[in-house]
Amino acid sequence: MTRENATVYQILNGDSLAQGFPVAQTGGEIIVVREALIDGSLDGTGLGEFWQTRAGYVGISSDEYRTRVASEFEKILRAPPGSEFNLWFEYDLFCQVNMWFVLSLIASLPSPKQVWAVYPSFLSWKHPHFWSGFGAATAGELLKSFRDRIPLNKNEIQLGQRLWQAYKNSNLEELTKLSAYKSASLPYLQPVVQAHTDRFPQEGAKGRPESILEEIIRTGPGDFQSVFVAFSKREPIYGFGDNQLKAIYDRVRKDVK
Repeated sequence: MTRENATVYQILNGDSLAQGFPVAQTGGEIIVVREALIDGSLDGTGLGEFWQTRAGYVGISSDEYRTRVASEFEKILRAPPGSEFNLWFEYDLFCQVNMWFVLSLIASLPSPKQVWAVYPSFLSWKHPHFWSGFGAATAGELLKSFRDRIPLNKNEIQLGQRLWQAYKNSNLEELTKLSAYKSASLPYLQPVVQAHTDRFPQEGAKGRPESILEEIIRTGPGDFQSVFVAFSKREPIYGFGDNQLKAIYDRVRKDVK
């Protein structure tokens, strides 16, 4: 679809958001991000190598990864000049890392382009689902979020690209410096980056997720489902799914007596 001669894309973080998405009202072509770049190897000097690395980590063939995952990202790279991109991502680390990668792809396109961040604006800061608010959103709530979308200027698009490069290269110092940038389109950058850097403590101490998990296991039911619910309530900023938290849980569980 085009809007005022611009090709419009709605970039959605995950298939769950795509189900029941009110595209008739928002307009545009849907692109679904089917990745969890918060976890696993990010090696690869070019996109071809990167796709292979991610396929190996996810545990599927390169052909399947390209069909299900990479082909969606490649729609961004084929977008015509002047396209409009609406980025539907939540505030948590899981979503923001994926968003940084998407911004790095958009930044590689020739100008001009229009980029908007769409957040769950129908939720207040104190709402228990603030960090992951699109999950149970109604069509009306999604449309409110779309109406409240926030434009990204050229500097903010480039910031997303720099955040992705620093994240991909495990450059925590650079990430921390970049997180000081004040931007309405990246409103919780500092706490999100801090949550990430806290995964890698200095001098052999436990990371923040490990420490919280250990405390939860020691003080309550230790089965994974109970721990997952408790962790998600205490540290929603991470946005971990079952797969990400289970890997940490298994390591911590072995050390808890």
